[in-house]
Amino acid sequence: MKLATNSPKFVRFFSPLIEALKELGGSGRPSEVRDFIAKRLNVSEEERTELLKGGAPRFDNQVAWARFYLVKAALMDSSKRGVWSLNDQGRAIKLLSLNDALFLYKKVQSESQGGRDSTEELSQDDEILEENIAPNNTTVIDDSSYRKKLLETLISLPPAGFERLCQRLLRESGFEKVTVTGRSGDGGIDGHGILQVNPFLSFKVLFQCKRYVGSVSSPQVRDFRGAMMGRADKGIIITTGTFTPDAQKEAVRDGASPLELVHGEKLLDMFENLELGLIPRKTFDVDIHFFKEFQS
Repeated sequence: MKLATNSPKFVRFFSPLIEALKELGGSGRPSEVRDFIAKRLNVSEEERTELLKGGAPRFDNQVAWARFYLVKAALMDSSKRGVWSLNDQGRAIKLLSLNDALFLYKKVQSESQGGRDSTEELSQDDEILEENIAPNNTTVIDDSSYRKKLLETLISLPPAGFERLCQRLLRESGFEKVTVTGRSGDGGIDGHGILQVNPFLSFKVLFQCKRYVGSVSSPQVRDFRGAMMGRADKGIIITTGTFTPDAQKEAVRDGASPLELVHGEKLLDMFENLELGLIPRKTFDVDIHFFKEFQS
């Protein structure tokens, strides 16, 4: 069965997302969930790297929207630690058909619109929704706006400025003696630092900064690894974009030095956790489910 043309495409991920979390033991990191869904549905690398106008991967965003609606439907918990998890109601679901998923979506939409159930209104919202970035924190409807602005700000920085910002980020994350080299012809190495794990153990780390809108490829990961061979214990690639599935596999390839990959969404999470360049504020969203028992 196929979705109606005016239905959001992310609805097809409702059931696979629930299945993925069940297979992962009830919870999982977003990247684990996306990889599971992509493998189960045979999603091509081309589809996984297709970008929205804003630069975010369309596939990742659709899975995030599916998670957003499952939280609003009270089938998943809203985590603040970057872990997606099912609640008791979600774990109890045996099978969620496409019709069930579409009904669930429209139910949440109707509740968020104060009980209005207009097919025309929903279809108009669908067209806009597909191109918007899914909120990271499902308890706040509009929190995606500052993440979008933050990402745009990072991408707008000059290369040298972005390198200095990554230097600051590494320092804030516990690295010492972080130096930006910025030398051309150095295999893309933009700087180095020391990570002191404990009084007895430390690692020299080389890093590369990429202000990308698109995806970093596997050849670029190989080139960076080649440039750092014999010069450091660890390598980090930081990008405002994404990494192709092949690039992710290359980073942890057997027999090669593993590399840490920091993609755009993870980069934004780090700025949030460190409250770096962000002014925290608190807001609320009305929990419609809480008030349902008082409506009669």
